[in-house]
Amino acid sequence: MTKILFVCHGNICRSPMAEFVMKDLVKKAGLESQFHIESAATSTEEIGNPVYPPAHRKLAEHGIGSDGHAARQLRNEDYDRFDLLIGMDKANLRNMHRICGGDFDGKIHLLMEYVGYPEAEVADPWYTDDFEATWRDVLAGCQGLLGALRSKESE
Repeated sequence: MTKILFVCHGNICRSPMAEFVMKDLVKKAGLESQFHIESAATSTEEIGNPVYPPAHRKLAEHGIGSDGHAARQLRNEDYDRFDLLIGMDKANLRNMHRICGGDFDGKIHLLMEYVGYPEAEVADPWYTDDFEATWRDVLAGCQGLLGALRSKESE
């Protein structure tokens, strides 16, 4: 089973969008039993909060539910619990390295790496208010990640 943790600053916009998009892609591919997918924050300010309403609405527009989500913070032990820790931007990566004590097994990546843009970041809609652009980035990143994992599995 492949265990994936998506991470952003507050765990109410980008990382839960990625969590629920990836779960939807995996379900549609009939691979649910092969994946465990969660999301977390690098900060503490939104702990316990649901998906931010505009992000929730954007997912719902595409038939993806996000009910039951409660923001949580990334913990050091998550590094051992998950196979991949996927950040949305470089600030997330810095904080992920700090919280996890480094990246000794090469598990920490940016989501946009999986669409061929290793330096690109998923824009934070908390600041841009552009949930459509975030949706496009998250969808492309998750599709690329699933494709990469499936091709790695077939090797």
